Amino acid sequence: MSGTLNKVMLIGHTGDDVKMHYFEGGGSIGRFPLATNESYTNRTTGEKVTNTEWHNIIVKNKGAEICEKYLKKGDMVYIEGRLKTRKWQDDEGKDRYNTEIHCSEFNFLSPKGDGNNAASNGSNEPF
Repeated sequence: MSGTLNKVMLIGHTGDDVKMHYFEGGGSIGRFPLATNESYTNRTTGEKVTNTEWHNIIVKNKGAEICEKYLKKGDMVYIEGRLKTRKWQDDEGKDRYNTEIHCSEFNFLSPKGDGNNAASNGSNEPF
């Protein structure tokens, strides 16, 4: 096999509402943090330990607008996408890195009182 694969699937809780950025050409980007948890019992102490990993989620255009409308802080969501790492230099000239998940599909998993308990982009095509 000569191909490669860059695919991420996450189920977690949003850490904040979707923050939107709109462009002059009509495009938009939505950003939000997503928390995933891993729990285990410490064999020595018997104490339950939970580790939380935070992920930076990026959604574009129509998908971003849907997420902004229906996704709120604390909601559970399924995210599918690809990893992308950005590199930049800080004020001191040091290289900094930020890894993001660029979302291509999502499903809302938190129940909603108005009957919209699941929404998605409905296709395998990116937004």
